[in-house]
Amino acid sequence: MGSYSIGEALNLLLEKSKWKPKVNEVKLKEEWESIVGKTIAKYTRGINLYNGVLTIYTDMAALKQELTFGKEQLKDNINEYLGEIAVFDIVVK
Repeated sequence: MGSYSIGEALNLLLEKSKWKPKVNEVKLKEEWESIVGKTIAKYTRGINLYNGVLTIYTDMAALKQELTFGKEQLKDNINEYLGEIAVFDIVVK
């Protein structure tokens, strides 16, 4: 049996236990302002990540349109921030 660092052991545990998507969702919620900036974070009511689909909730029509048009760039930024491909699609509601 090989030896692992604590970080490697935790990552292995996350992968095997299927907790990784939930950890990514929590990380996204905590770091949302850092990822999208203060203005967008201020006008989004919430986000959920389920099965690789990020759902963003906002009541601002202009923001809905902006997020819809820029969802590919946002998806790339989020995946780069997380260091893995966790978001496959974005839905704005």
